[in-house]
Amino acid sequence: MSTSAATRTVRIGTRRSVLATTQSEHVAAMIRERLGVATELVEITTEGDRTQAAGTPLVGTTTGVFVSALRDALLAGDVDVAVHSLKDLPTYPAEGIALVAVPPREDPRDVVVARDGLTLGELPVGSVVGTGSPRRTAQLLALGLGVEVVPVRGNVDTRVGKVRSGELDAVVLARAGLARLGRLDEVTEVLDPLQMLPAPGQGALGVECRTGDPLAELLAELDDPGTHAAVSAERAALATLEGGCTAPIGALAEVVEGDDDRAPWELWLRAVVLSTDGALAVRRSASAPLGDTAAAAALGVALAEELLAEGAGSLDTTTNDSPEEPAHDAGSAEVHNA
Repeated sequence: MSTSAATRTVRIGTRRSVLATTQSEHVAAMIRERLGVATELVEITTEGDRTQAAGTPLVGTTTGVFVSALRDALLAGDVDVAVHSLKDLPTYPAEGIALVAVPPREDPRDVVVARDGLTLGELPVGSVVGTGSPRRTAQLLALGLGVEVVPVRGNVDTRVGKVRSGELDAVVLARAGLARLGRLDEVTEVLDPLQMLPAPGQGALGVECRTGDPLAELLAELDDPGTHAAVSAERAALATLEGGCTAPIGALAEVVEGDDDRAPWELWLRAVVLSTDGALAVRRSASAPLGDTAAAAALGVALAEELLAEGAGSLDTTTNDSPEEPAHDAGSAEVHNA
């Protein structure tokens, strides 16, 4: 690594939200403690933040609404590094920008925060459950619990506050965000991926810098190979599915012990594509020996192509008022009533 990369203060671009700055400070602490480099957080207001503040729906927008302003600041030289929730990152590459590290992942599962400490199964029929994700909406409806699922937006305080005020009976959120905010004591249930597969990349952070910046070599030391392989598989599946369908998608890849001494570790990928009402779903799972990110991506592409061949692209994708969120699920390939 160059002397300049090792001695300069690294300016880290972050969204202004409490969760975003907490995540960025987590990466900043890794840079300071593990790499011995000084850091500075630079807050950037994104288009997604502006629309949320104004209460403007994100209908018709795509993945990346919280990303572009950070990338613009990076390319302009206003910051040296951008930290993103990986599930927010578009799956297509950005010219001049490199994803240089994916640190160890938080628990990627979804959780319930409900009144009176209830689980989803304990909520009475007709209870109102809020989520800002078509992926979660479809999987909630697929469970057949008789709850009413309504769109909800805003930060963690806003969403949980609607439960505390009695406006909602429960909300579904990502566990990782609550963990990073130190609020896991508010969780009333952690959802098994068999019930609800998370969004591709959920729980992981992406660290980007400018292509060719000597800092990239230094930041690569923050990368966790297992996490990077898992999210590469999930995101490759998402990218392939986005080319063939617009239905809610869930996916999760995990590093597991293999059966072959020559390949002691495997990458196991599960994915699901659902109709927006949750009535139909196409599920598939696959595994391969754990390799580099290219091998992981190949696994994701192959699984997505199987999902499309099984009819994932023909599911009903009537939109609702919730912003779209990526995701993946699994099982053996079948189209069934969920």
